[in-house]
Amino acid sequence: MSDVRERIETLRRLLEKYNLEYYRDNKPSVPDAEYDRLMNELKALEESHPEFDDPNSVTHRVGGAVAEGFVKIVHERNMLSLGNVYNYDEIVRFDRRIVNEVGPVEYVVEMKIDGLAMRMLFQNGNFIQAVTRGDGVVGEDVSMNVRTIRSIPMHVDFDGELDIRGEVYMPRDSFRRLNAARNAAGEEPFANPRNAAAGSIRQLDSSVAASRGLDAYWYHLPNATDYVQTHEESLQLLEKLGFRVNPDRRLCHNADEIWRFIQEVAAARDSLPFDIDGMVIKVNDLAKQQLLGYTAKYPKWATAYKFPAEEVVTEVKDIFCTVGRTGRVTPNARFRPVEIAQTNVEYATLHNCDYIINKDIRVGDSVVVHKAGDIIPEVVRVIPERRPEDSVPYMFPEVCPICGMPLHRFEGEADYYCLNSECPARVVESIAHYASRDAMNIEGLGEKKVEMLHQAGLLNRIEDIYNLKYYPEEVMALDKMGRKSFDNLVEAIEKSKDNGLDKVLFGLGIKHIGAKAARVLAENYPDIDQLMQADQDRIRSIPDFGDVMADSVVQFFADEQNVEFINALKKAGVSLLYKARANYASIFTGKTVVLTGTLSTMTRSQAEETLTQLQAKVTGSVSRATDIVIYGESAGSKYDKALKLGVQLMDEDSFNAELQRLGFLNKS
Repeated sequence: MSDVRERIETLRRLLEKYNLEYYRDNKPSVPDAEYDRLMNELKALEESHPEFDDPNSVTHRVGGAVAEGFVKIVHERNMLSLGNVYNYDEIVRFDRRIVNEVGPVEYVVEMKIDGLAMRMLFQNGNFIQAVTRGDGVVGEDVSMNVRTIRSIPMHVDFDGELDIRGEVYMPRDSFRRLNAARNAAGEEPFANPRNAAAGSIRQLDSSVAASRGLDAYWYHLPNATDYVQTHEESLQLLEKLGFRVNPDRRLCHNADEIWRFIQEVAAARDSLPFDIDGMVIKVNDLAKQQLLGYTAKYPKWATAYKFPAEEVVTEVKDIFCTVGRTGRVTPNARFRPVEIAQTNVEYATLHNCDYIINKDIRVGDSVVVHKAGDIIPEVVRVIPERRPEDSVPYMFPEVCPICGMPLHRFEGEADYYCLNSECPARVVESIAHYASRDAMNIEGLGEKKVEMLHQAGLLNRIEDIYNLKYYPEEVMALDKMGRKSFDNLVEAIEKSKDNGLDKVLFGLGIKHIGAKAARVLAENYPDIDQLMQADQDRIRSIPDFGDVMADSVVQFFADEQNVEFINALKKAGVSLLYKARANYASIFTGKTVVLTGTLSTMTRSQAEETLTQLQAKVTGSVSRATDIVIYGESAGSKYDKALKLGVQLMDEDSFNAELQRLGFLNKS
């Protein structure tokens, strides 16, 4: 964990820089995958820390920045992006969700051209304007350059206003010719056809754009219901009017048909005259599209299948271990740097000892690496025939790489642990966890700041947090810690003392006890002294608690050091009593609710706490006793089981609408 506020601001500055490099300057310094990784990190941080929200954050944009040098145009209808699926199972779930909401449907499956999204406007048959997507709300007028694309008609047989959407791209032949010419002239070549197309369409001299060999396909009529009843009919209308429409599309009726077509296209992908990075799946019936509607960012009636991650071969140069707050030791590989999907990769986690043994990963091995979900580097397999003759199996360390104490492996677990509570790595991670938002929510005390304070000798135990106020000079001597920062930190620390027992319990980092379990414990034992005296049988009798969780709690409080720690918190004035949150009557009252998938407006723990205040029982598994399943993006097996059992399904938008109706969002 990092200093949250500083990390958010750093990510915003960085992503804004990358936006300008990519969309304005056409010279990206990082590949798309790195941009996506940082964007996903920022989204996750902002979702879990809404107090740091900024309306100008890049996450509030659908696309990239608007370039200078062109007139800015506000889109009459926002140009949204698409949600993604990555495999057959996710396509099945997408199909099931659609069928569950509007009944059996037909899909149009099209190639996802890797180019530049464009909007064109015609008035009474005459070309008026071409506008880039920009940030989805505001684009840029590039009409003079779009006019140079010879495949686009400037006049069509159509009365009134015609608004169409499509993709301007650079064919592979044009890309090769362009880069050959740039190399001959001593100019830096473009990284890929997409960047070349973006750079060409934003040329202030339209003669330059005309020389680049750009082309376009058109695929969407925002007001198609004025003329036709299906998406396929809208494509036929565009074609009839003289616009290029990709003929390589197919009508499909279920996930199996969609998957077969995707596999056919994937096999022919390298022979296509243009780049594609996936396939787009759209509900064909326009009336059903309207019934399905939109989320804040995506149409719910369409999704984009992304092709599998690129695989490359590299060499394992080293295997090393890191230590987390619980003492869990994680092995990592350092590779010979290699480019995967236009990103330089040098490191990947190896998860645990068993993972290394099962794949027989050794230093010096040649390995196949890809990016799981196009983001996280992962070792797929070893190439044994390339193994050096002097290769030896990797031996997992017997002692902690940080403090040198012996490691321990608990029975039935794959991980090794450093049990030394004084281990510097564990100290920093545990203090940062205690200060995190879902625990004590001490703003300004993230991992980076904790590490600085620990190195300065000011934070060696969690309870030391409450003594920082006595060392203003020492704290302010640290980098970026002036008087205002110090005062704000002390204020946040003092405020945290009144958070209540459930937050403290989660902050303690008791093994197997997450935020929800901590709240349940506090509800059953509202005074920590009661909990410390409870035996395993009594704790195990709590609903959803089993032997492992009960034993973990008992063992934690049986440790004399932890008892001393609790006494230190009492002395510091930290409240160790449970403060029951107010309850609100709702449609969830008395209902058993399950959450699945990724929620975009709140964290899972925030949703659970909200439902608890609404007097619902939140459980982790779907059964016939489940009343409602609330699902977000990438909902998995719980969604499937709910469908099978006929359990009521509620998407995130409906959940938020119900909270808004109750006025609950305003109260929280």
